[in-house]
Amino acid sequence: MAPGVIFDVDGTLLDNNYLHVIAWLRAFRTAGIEGISAASIHRCVGMGSAHLVAQLLGEPRPGLDVLHDREYRQFHAEMRPFRAVPELLRACAGHGLRVVLGTSAKASNVEAILAALGAADTVAEVVSSSQVERAKPDPDIFLASVAQGELDPSRTIVVGDTWWDMEAARRADLRAIAVLTGGAWTRQELLQAGAIAVYQDPAQLLAELASSPLMALVA
Repeated sequence: MAPGVIFDVDGTLLDNNYLHVIAWLRAFRTAGIEGISAASIHRCVGMGSAHLVAQLLGEPRPGLDVLHDREYRQFHAEMRPFRAVPELLRACAGHGLRVVLGTSAKASNVEAILAALGAADTVAEVVSSSQVERAKPDPDIFLASVAQGELDPSRTIVVGDTWWDMEAARRADLRAIAVLTGGAWTRQELLQAGAIAVYQDPAQLLAELASSPLMALVA
């Protein structure tokens, strides 16, 4: 059982939350659904597709996730990591933390995600929403990340950018820290959701890594 860090991907490592918003807007409009604002979608990014649709429409709507995935695949080439993300992943791995990605993305997006990160060699495991029954804010993705990564839960921390990441971590009995790069949630909201620390972006987390909660895992 190793110490580890479970990184959310969208809005945490990759600057792609707004790409998801556009993909969802197009998916809703293709399905003939009007009146869903970009702002309301943005606050739901990070949820699994079924949760997001139910949150926005008040009921499940099978097939919208397929439309979203079709639209989002057109943006694969536009995905970029935030500043210092490759260096952060390498620094975590270099300090003895097992790096696992726990993402609400579908398995069909994993290859593009790893290519965009620029540090795939540091990632021990990737757990996507395709591998679990329920995505965030349910805890299944993070529980599977612990199991597949062979992580010690008492020495594992989640890093995410949304309320849904913090909620899923809490329900998995894991501590979590947050970054503000997702754009939808304030520092105070993320602290209220359970974050034990909040950083402006991955670059600040890297710069302050030595004093961060992550380094306490390997002390």
